[in-house]
Amino acid sequence: MKLKELIVEKAILPALKGTKRDECIGELLDALAKAGAFKPALRAEFLKAVVKREKKGSTGFGHGMAVPHVKTPEVHRCVAALGLHPAGIDFNALDRQPVHAVFLLLSPEEQPEAHLDAMESLFGTLSQEQFRKFLKQAKTVADVVTLLEEADASPSSR
Repeated sequence: MKLKELIVEKAILPALKGTKRDECIGELLDALAKAGAFKPALRAEFLKAVVKREKKGSTGFGHGMAVPHVKTPEVHRCVAALGLHPAGIDFNALDRQPVHAVFLLLSPEEQPEAHLDAMESLFGTLSQEQFRKFLKQAKTVADVVTLLEEADASPSSR
């Protein structure tokens, strides 16, 4: 799965404003709702589900990256938002370091294979040090889009 197909361009936020994990997740949900990825009336339900998932174990997997996610019958294809936080936020990450990039993934409950494909694409790319380095330096939506296109074109993303 290509990152450009997964990440909704209108839901790329180059400067998250929140200072807490749940605030940043809320910002990303707002961006996805505004982009038409789901009905805005579902925002509170999604926030509750994502936070509940985080309580089972942090999705902050280290190196300044986090991939909070939830499966729901309310979306019909995998969609993701991406938010950057230059100062970093506490996400209770495995390496105890602040998180600078948050990829919020919503997946259709009835398509577990699509969810796995999306997670594989995200983690495959996020495991690359060079991608993480350039992502932390991105300042605009255009910077992020270019980086996603380069990652999708890379032989290691196939």
